Amino acid sequence: MAIGGRPVLADESVRCSPSTMTALVGPSGSGKTTLLHCLGLLFPVTKGRIVVDGTDVTNYKPAARRRFWRDHAAFVLQDYGIMDEETVAFNVTMQSSILGRRVTGDLTRMSEVLAQVGLEGRQNEAASHLSGGEKQRLALARAMYKQARIVFVDEPTASLDALNRKKVIDLFADFAASGCTVIVATHDPEMIDACGAQHGVS
Repeated sequence: MAIGGRPVLADESVRCSPSTMTALVGPSGSGKTTLLHCLGLLFPVTKGRIVVDGTDVTNYKPAARRRFWRDHAAFVLQDYGIMDEETVAFNVTMQSSILGRRVTGDLTRMSEVLAQVGLEGRQNEAASHLSGGEKQRLALARAMYKQARIVFVDEPTASLDALNRKKVIDLFADFAASGCTVIVATHDPEMIDACGAQHGVS
């Protein structure tokens, strides 16, 4: 696989299935995150192929990639991707009124997914008030709200304590069990054990 004509991964082939968590594993610097970003179309590749549901998406133009991200994919990255200055509710729905004075979208569904991730009743709080583990769960709530078919996850438990680590792992496992394809770059043995498939990157 190459980016901009520069080889970044060689002889890597991975198949990820619905209702399964797939762990991308390997030592630091081996290319786990790079492979994850390529699969999620964040890095356009110039060699190799990426196929989603039988469709070759390797050479998607920017507009097609944006549609893929909008309609099918969600990302839970190490920095959580949370907007600290916005409310918990807005971080879930990503929709507001024209003047930004109120959150819009399916508010019932928003409340349901917040309850599922243990953030029930906190929709009006600023996201900056949340702990690291809570922000990780908020990022997952956003993926659940949009009913993403594929979730790309980068080291979701790296900075979490044991209790929050278990909560986050269980939530991702439940999301996969609901029919989602979950792809995780991780070196966490507990997360790896929870995954139904593994792919080594070296």
